[in-house]
Amino acid sequence: MKYVKVKWKHDLPDTPDVLYSELDSDQWEVRKVETYPDGRMDFADHEERTGSTKLGIEPMPPLDLIATDPEFEPQIISAEEFEAVWEKAKAR
Repeated sequence: MKYVKVKWKHDLPDTPDVLYSELDSDQWEVRKVETYPDGRMDFADHEERTGSTKLGIEPMPPLDLIATDPEFEPQIISAEEFEAVWEKAKAR
C-alpha cells in the first residue's frame, strides 16, 4: 500500500482542503479521508462513506503530475500518519 496526502489550496469553505488516500499497487483508492477548513472530516472505503466523500473512479495519477497544478501539494506519508487520520475521521 501507498499513502498520499494532497493539500488543495483554495478559499472555498465547503470544499476539502486536505485529501488523504490509501492506494493499492495499481494506484486505486482503497480508503480516503477529506478534511475541511472548519475541521470537519469525511471518509470513504468500499463499504461506507460520509458526506460527499467517495473513492476515485480512476486510479490516482502520479504525484509529479498532480504537482504540476499549483493548487495542489501532494506528498507521500507513512501508514501510521494515514491510520491516525483515518481513526480520527471514523470517530467523529
